[in-house]
Amino acid sequence: MQEQRSASALVLGLFILAGLAALGYLLGKAALDFRQLERVVTVKGLAEREYPADVVIWPLQFTEAGNDLEALYTRLDDNSARIRAFLQERGVEPGEISLSPPAIVDKSAQAYNSGAVGEFRYTATQAVTVYSPRVEAIRPLMNALGELGKAGIVFTGNDYQARTEYLFTRLNDVKPAMIEEATTKAREVAEKFAADSNSRLGKIRSATQGQFTISDRDSNNPHIKNVRVVSTVEYYLAD
Repeated sequence: MQEQRSASALVLGLFILAGLAALGYLLGKAALDFRQLERVVTVKGLAEREYPADVVIWPLQFTEAGNDLEALYTRLDDNSARIRAFLQERGVEPGEISLSPPAIVDKSAQAYNSGAVGEFRYTATQAVTVYSPRVEAIRPLMNALGELGKAGIVFTGNDYQARTEYLFTRLNDVKPAMIEEATTKAREVAEKFAADSNSRLGKIRSATQGQFTISDRDSNNPHIKNVRVVSTVEYYLAD
């Protein structure tokens, strides 16, 4: 009877030992597989293209000065009408032209006035603005403003508010192709890394699309836009 119990205990011990060995193997293999899954490489892919602007905002800001306020407003009206006629004669559509309210400064009413207002008490600023998608048709007109200058209209081209702007509004049209290009370049970098490390490139673990940026190509060509995006992709590596 004692021998039978000893044999049963021995068999049970062997089963327990075998179970623990199997469990250890499985745990070891799971840890190895987990480490294999954690082998990753993070790469970035850049897509950069140039596109022409598709909208131009062209403010023609001018100034007048005088001591008679009523006469000053009359000259503002005359100048804005002449500018509008100048633009329409050269193909600018009426719907592309807008007129801002005049801004009048009374030097005698300014808090920091010392009492001397100079030759003119009032100065006025107004702008006729062209907003058009026909960028290539509008740009040549900017070089013809000298005709209005010779007629006595004083433009304030150095004013920040009078700065010509060029916009690129077709970003949604170019996004898919640029994202695909950035992702392709990121994969090329990852494949090179995997080859150099004697590994194989696995599936994507995560991917992040960077923010699109739109900037002027350079200061002399603001009508040409540089569109840029960087995508970040993380891949698994395998032996």
